[in-house]
Amino acid sequence: MGTPVNIIVGSHVWVEDPTLAWIDGEVVSIKNNEVHVQTSNGKKVTTDRSKVFPKDMEAPPGGVDDMTRLSYLHEPGVLQNLATRYELNEIYTYTGSILIAVNPFQRLPHLYDTHMMEQYKGADFGELSPHVFAIADVAYRAMINEGKSNSILVSGESGAGKTETTKMLMRYLAHLGGRSGVEGRTVEQQVLESNPVLEAFGNAKTVRNNNSSRFGKFVEIQFDKTGRISGAAIRTYLLERSRVCQINTPERNYHCFYFLCAAPPEDIQRYKLSDPRSFHYLNQSSCIEVDGINDAEEYLATKRAMDIVGINEEEQEAIFRVVAAVLHLGNIDFAKGTEIDSSVIKDDKSRFHLNTAAELLKCDCKNLEKALITRVIVTPEEIITRTLDPASAIASRDALAKTIYSRLFDWIVEKINVSIGQDPNSKQLIGVLDIYGFESFKVNSFEQLCINYTNEKLQQHFNQHVFKMEQEEYTREEINWSYIEFVDNQDVLDLIEKKGGLIALLDEACMFPRSTHETFAQKLYTTFKNNKRFAKPKLSRTDFTVVHYAGDVTYQADQFLDKNKDYVVAEHQDLLNASSCPFVAGLFPPLPQETAKSSKFSSIGSRFKLQLQSLMETLSSTEPHYIRCVKPNNLLKPAIFENTNVIQQLRCGGVLEAIRISCAGYPTRKTFYEFVNRFGVLAPEVLEGSNDDKIACQKILETMGLENYQIGKTKVFLRAGQMADLDARRAEVLGRAARIIQRQICTYIAKKQFVELKKSATQLQSFVRGTLARKLYECMRREAAAVKIQKNMRRHKARESYLQLQAAVITLQTGLRAMSARKEFRFRKETKAAVHIQARWRCHRDYSHYKNLQGAALTYQCAWRQRLARRELRKLKMAARETGALKEAKDKLEKRVEELTWRLGLEKRLRTDLEEAKAQEIAKLQETLHDKQLQVEEAKAMVVKEREAARKAIEEAPPVIKETPVLVEDTEKINSLTAEVEQLKALLQTERQATEAAKREHAESERRNEELIKKFEGAEKKIEQLQDTVQRLEEKATNMESENKVLRQQAVAISPTAKSLAAYPKSPFQLKTPENGNALNGEVKSSPDVTPISLNPKELEAEEKPQKSLNEKQQENQDLLIKCVSQDLGFSSGKPIAACLIYRCLLHWRSFEVERTGVFDRIIQTIGSAIESQDNNDKLAYWLSNSSTLLLLLQRTLKTTGAAGLTPQRRRSSAASFGRVFSGMRASPQSAGRAFLGSRLIGGLGDLRQVEAKYPALLFKQQLTAFLEKIYGMIRDNLKKEISPLLGLCIQAPRTSRASLIKGSRSQANALAQQTLIAHWQSIVKILTNYLNVLKANFVPSFLISKVFTQIFSFINVQLFNSLLLRRECCSFSNGEYVKAGLAELEQWCIYATEEYAGSSWEELKHIRQAVGFLVIHQKPKKTLKEITNDLCPVLSIQQLYRISTMYWDDKYGTHTVSSDVISNMRVMMTEDSNNAVSSSFLLDDDSSIPFSVDDISKSMTEIEVTDIDMPPLIRENSGFTFLHQRKD
Repeated sequence: MGTPVNIIVGSHVWVEDPTLAWIDGEVVSIKNNEVHVQTSNGKKVTTDRSKVFPKDMEAPPGGVDDMTRLSYLHEPGVLQNLATRYELNEIYTYTGSILIAVNPFQRLPHLYDTHMMEQYKGADFGELSPHVFAIADVAYRAMINEGKSNSILVSGESGAGKTETTKMLMRYLAHLGGRSGVEGRTVEQQVLESNPVLEAFGNAKTVRNNNSSRFGKFVEIQFDKTGRISGAAIRTYLLERSRVCQINTPERNYHCFYFLCAAPPEDIQRYKLSDPRSFHYLNQSSCIEVDGINDAEEYLATKRAMDIVGINEEEQEAIFRVVAAVLHLGNIDFAKGTEIDSSVIKDDKSRFHLNTAAELLKCDCKNLEKALITRVIVTPEEIITRTLDPASAIASRDALAKTIYSRLFDWIVEKINVSIGQDPNSKQLIGVLDIYGFESFKVNSFEQLCINYTNEKLQQHFNQHVFKMEQEEYTREEINWSYIEFVDNQDVLDLIEKKGGLIALLDEACMFPRSTHETFAQKLYTTFKNNKRFAKPKLSRTDFTVVHYAGDVTYQADQFLDKNKDYVVAEHQDLLNASSCPFVAGLFPPLPQETAKSSKFSSIGSRFKLQLQSLMETLSSTEPHYIRCVKPNNLLKPAIFENTNVIQQLRCGGVLEAIRISCAGYPTRKTFYEFVNRFGVLAPEVLEGSNDDKIACQKILETMGLENYQIGKTKVFLRAGQMADLDARRAEVLGRAARIIQRQICTYIAKKQFVELKKSATQLQSFVRGTLARKLYECMRREAAAVKIQKNMRRHKARESYLQLQAAVITLQTGLRAMSARKEFRFRKETKAAVHIQARWRCHRDYSHYKNLQGAALTYQCAWRQRLARRELRKLKMAARETGALKEAKDKLEKRVEELTWRLGLEKRLRTDLEEAKAQEIAKLQETLHDKQLQVEEAKAMVVKEREAARKAIEEAPPVIKETPVLVEDTEKINSLTAEVEQLKALLQTERQATEAAKREHAESERRNEELIKKFEGAEKKIEQLQDTVQRLEEKATNMESENKVLRQQAVAISPTAKSLAAYPKSPFQLKTPENGNALNGEVKSSPDVTPISLNPKELEAEEKPQKSLNEKQQENQDLLIKCVSQDLGFSSGKPIAACLIYRCLLHWRSFEVERTGVFDRIIQTIGSAIESQDNNDKLAYWLSNSSTLLLLLQRTLKTTGAAGLTPQRRRSSAASFGRVFSGMRASPQSAGRAFLGSRLIGGLGDLRQVEAKYPALLFKQQLTAFLEKIYGMIRDNLKKEISPLLGLCIQAPRTSRASLIKGSRSQANALAQQTLIAHWQSIVKILTNYLNVLKANFVPSFLISKVFTQIFSFINVQLFNSLLLRRECCSFSNGEYVKAGLAELEQWCIYATEEYAGSSWEELKHIRQAVGFLVIHQKPKKTLKEITNDLCPVLSIQQLYRISTMYWDDKYGTHTVSSDVISNMRVMMTEDSNNAVSSSFLLDDDSSIPFSVDDISKSMTEIEVTDIDMPPLIRENSGFTFLHQRKD
C-alpha cells in the first residue's frame, strides 16, 4: 500500500484500532517516527509513522463507484468507501473490473427487475452504477464480439451471498440469450430448480452459515453461434465426505439426513427411522434443529424439486433408501472377538441396524457383516482372509458410508445434467464458478487445506489477471511500466502441489500401513524446515502452519491420513454391485479388469489436484471476470457493517492483494480535469497562460518538484505517497489563504464595531438635547393653559345665565304649540281612517271580480289543452307503434330530467312565494313608517304653533303680579306637554328601531334571494348538461344499433330482387326541396305544395338505355379523382383541398349509400403509397392534415341505416315505409346511377347533412382512422429518433476547461462556455421548432400537434429521469444546474409554441423538473421527509427519492445530501411497500399509445365549409365535376 511520505501536524489520517480496525483522527504532534493522533472518538493514540495513512477529506460523501478513483488507495480508504456505500444501500462497488458485492441481508427487488436488465443491456462498462448485471453483460458481449469463452468467478465466505449472486448472473444471461427449455422451462430455470436438490445433499450448517455449500460448483452455460443458450452443465468439486461420519458442535451433517428424519410417518416407518438424536452420525453435535428451517417442509420441497429436475418416484425412493441406510450403518458398533485382532457385532441394537441397512441396500446381511469385519488379501500364492479389530471395523464402516454417499451425490449431479441437456456442438460458453472462499478456523483439517489450496490457485490466476489489467491500462495511457514488480504466490503452490510437496508426502504416508499422523508430521518438519512458507508451532507434535496469501493457517494433521484415503474396498465393491436393487448396483458398477488388478489405493488429494488443474485449464482458456462477495456481519442482519470482519474477507478474497499490485505501480490516477481542479491552487499563474489541462498538469508537477510520476494520454499517474505530499502542500496554501481571510474578517469586524459605537454616541447626545427641549416646552405650555382656563371659566358663567333665561321662554312656547298640535292631529287621524276603509272596500270588490274571470279562463284553457293533448296522444301512439319503445337508459335519463324540471319548478314557486311574502311585509313596514313620520311632523307643527301663540300671549300680556296663578297653571300645562313630547320622542325612537330591523331583514332576504337565484342558475346549467348528455347518448346508441344492423345485413348479403326493381316505376319519390328538408334519410314528408313526380314505363326505358355509358363516365371521374389526389394539392384558406375534394365527390356520387364500390379501396391505396417514405415529415404532415379533416367530415356526415327509425322525431308510418322501399332500391349499381342523375337535378350543395352509410362507407371510415393513427405514430417516432441521441448528451454537463472558469478570465470566454453548455439543448429546441413549423405549414389541427409534443415531452422526461437514476455522476449539484438550464430552454419553447400547440407538454416534465429541483436546492440536510415528499417532490415515489438522495454528490460547493434520519425513514417506507406488494421499480415507462379517439378529434375541430375551396385546374376543366363549382352564398 506504500508508506506515506508527508504526514504533518494537522493532517487527517487513519490509524489502527482494535475494535473498528481503522479509525480516523488528526495528527497533533510528531516525534521522530512516532505520531500522536487525536481520534474521532476522543482517544489519543501513539503509533509508528509507517502505520499511519492519510485520509481524503474531499472524498464524495456517498463514496465512489470505482475504488481505483480513490485519491488514497489503501486499506482504510477501501474499507471507508465500502461502509459509506453500504449505508446508502449501494451494495456493489468496482475495483477496476472487479465487482465487490456486500450482502444486504434484505430484499432489494428494484435492483433486479426487468427494467434494470434492459438498462444494462449493451451499456458500456462503467457507464452505469456498479451491478452484477454489468459483469454478466461484459462477459456476454465479449463472447459474442470476440468469439471467446468467458468465465465469472464468484468467491466469498459462507453467507456472503455467492449463491444469490450466481442466480442473478444466470437470470441476466438467460434474459440476453434465453431459449425455451424442456416443458416450457428455460435453461436458467432448470439450473435454478436444481439448486434445492443440490443444497439438500451438498449443504450443511457450519459455524458461519446455516446453509453452507460444502462443495464447489462450476456452471457452464453453453451458447450457439447466434448467441442463444443451447445447453448447460454443472461440475462439482471436492464434496466434504468426512462430514458424513464426523461433525462437531454447533455444526450439522448434510441437510438430507435431518429432512428424512422429519418425513411423514409412513416414510419414517418404511425406512425404520426415529429421532435424529438416536443416530451416531447425527448426535455427535448438539445442534439438531436450525432456526428458520422446517425440516418437514424442506423434505416435501426437496421431493418436489426432484420431480422438476426429472427424478421419478422410483429413483426418489431408492435415493432416500440409500440415505437411510447410511444412517443405520453409523449405528453398527463392534466388540472384540474371540480371536486376536478380530471383532463381532456388539449387541442386538447393532444387529438390528445391520439387518436394516442390508434390507435397505437390498444386499445379503451376512455378506455385509463379513465385508465390515474382514479384509481379503490377494497374494500370488494364495488368498488370505484377515479379521479386523473393532477400531479397524469402525474405520471400514465409515469408509463404506462415505463412499456410498459420495457416489449418490455424483449420481444426482449427473442426473441433473442429463435433465438440463448439454450441447456437444457448442463452441462458446460462459462459466460461473461458485466455490468456497478461504477458510481459517480454530481447528483446520484436511478439507481446509484443500479449500485453501484451491483459493491459492485462484488467487494466482487473479493476480495474473489484475497485473495484466494494469499492463493494459499503462499501455493504453502510453506510459513506462517495465520496472513494476509482480506479486506472486507460486512458492506456496510449490509447497503444496509440487513433487515432494505436502500432497505428495501425504500420499506416500497413506501407502505405508504403519504410518501415523505423528510420523507424517515429523516428515513435514524435516522436509520443509527451511521453507519460509512453512512453520512448526511451538509445543505441538502434529500441527503445522502454512503462510497463505490471506494469512497464516495452522492445520491439525491428526486425521489427514484417514481423510486422504479414497480407495474402494473390494469387498464393499462386490457386495453393493451384487445388490438386488438396480439403483444401488448402478452406483457401484464393476471395475475394468486392469483396474481391478492394479493398486486399489486412490488419494483424495491427488484426485482433487487433477480436478483443480482441469478447472484452471478451463479458466485459462476463458476471459475471466471476478465478483468478490462480502458478508458485512456475522449476525446475518441488515444495516450492520463490522469493519474487522470485512477487512478479513477483503484480505482473504484477494481484494487487498489487488490493491498491493496497483500500489506497486501507480496507485493514484487522476484525470487532467480532476487534477487541475484539485491542485490548481498550488500554481495559479500556470493556469492563466494556457487552456490545455495536460500542459497545466505538467507545469504544476514540475513546480512542486515531484519525480517518478507519469503523464498519460488522459490521466496523471502518481507513485505511492505523492498524493499525500501534494495534499500537504495544498493544505499549506489553503491555510495561508484562510489566515488572510481571517485577518480581513477581523479588520471588518473591528471597523463595524467602531461605526456602531460612534452611531450610538450620536444617538445618546441627540436624546439628551431632546429631553431638555421637551422640559422647556412643557413649562411654556402650562402658562398658556392657565390663561386659557381663566378665559373659558368667565365665558362659562355668562353663558349659564343666558341659557337659564332662554330655557324658561322656550318651555312656555312649547306648551302652547303642543295644545294646538293635538287638536290638528285628532282631526287628521279621523279623516285618514275614513279614507282607508273606503280603499279596502273597493279593493275587495275588484279582487272578487278578477278571481271569477280567472277561474272561467282557466276552465276554458284546460278544456282546450285537453283536446289538443288527446290529439297529440293519438299521434304519439301512432309514432310509438312505428318507432318502438325508447331504450331503458333513455327512459331513466328522461325521468331524471323530469325530476330536475319538477325540482326547478318547485324552487321557482318557492322563490315566487318568498318574494311575494317579503314584498307584502316590506310594504306594511313602509306604510307604518310613513304613518309614524306623518305623526311626528304633525306633532312638530303643533308644537311650533303653540310656541308662536305662547310668544304672542307673552308679548301682549302686561307685567302684573296678580297674574301669577295663571302662570302657575300654564306651567303645569307646559310640564304635561313636555312629558307628552318626551313620550312622542320615545315612540319615534321605537319606530326608528323597528324600521332599522325591517331594513336588516330586508337585506337578509335580498341575500337569500341572491343565493336562491345562483342555485337556480346552477340547476339550469345542470339541466342543460344532462340534456346534452342525454342527446349524445341517444345519438351514440342510435349509431351503434344502426351499425350493428348494417353489419348483420352485410353478413346476410341479401341482394335486391327483380320484383323490387319492377316496383320502382310504380313508386312515387320526391326530390329534396327547401320545403321538405333532407330526403336522403329514407323518409319523405307529404306536402300539399309539392306534387309527387311519377315515372311511366316509357320514361324508365329511356333512362335505362344510357346506363352503361353512365357507369363508364363515373369510372373515368373516379380515375381522374385518384390521379388528382395523388398529387400535392396544397391548401385553400387553411383547409386541405384533397380532403374536401374527396368528400364532395363521394357525397355527390352517393358512394356512402351503396352496398358495393371500389372507390374507397383506391383512395386508401393512394394514401398508403403516399406515406411509404417514413422519413419525409412534410409529406406525412400533409396527409395527417388531410386524413384528419376527411375523418372529421365523415364523422359528422355518416350515419348508419336505421338511425332515422330511432330518432325521437315523429313521422308518419307511410313515409317511413316508403323510405325503406326507396333505400332498398338504391342498394344496386343501377339505382346508384339513377341517384347520380337525381343529384344533378337537386342543384346546389347546402350545409353538411347526415347520410345513411352502408358497410363499405363504414369500413372506409375505420381504415381511414387506422391510417390517421399510423401517420401520427410515424411523425412522433421520427421526432423521437432525432432527439434520442441528443438526450444522452443532455443528461450530463460537458466538462469545460478549467482555465475558462478561473479568476481573471474574459467575459467573452465565459459567454462562449455557457453557449457550449446549452448547445445540445438548443439543438433539441431547433428540432422541435422545425417539426412545429412543418405541422403548422400543413395546417395539421392544433389538437393533434399538441398531442405529438405532449408525448415527445413525456419521452424526454422518461429518458432524462431514468438516466439520472442510473448514473451517479449525473446526480451532482453542477449537473442539476446544467439540466435545469436546459429545461428552461424547453420552457421558453413551450411559451413560444403557445398553449394551443404545446398543450400540457411542460407538465409532462414534472419528474425530471422535481428531481433537478431537488439536486440544486441548498441545505438538504435540514429538509424533513414530509417537506421533500409534499412540497419539493410530490410526484416522485419513495424509491426514486431514495435513489436520488443516496447517489447525490456536490462537486461545486461540497454540500451533503439529506440527513441520515430521512434516509432511514425512506428505507422503512420502502420495506413497507415491498411487504405490501407495491411495485418498487424506480424507473419510468414510455407511453407509445395513441392518445386520442375519433370523437376527441371531432370535438376539438371547428366546422369546415367545404364549398369555399379553390379546386385544382385538372378538376375545374372537366365537365364531370361541374357540381364542384357551386359555392355557398
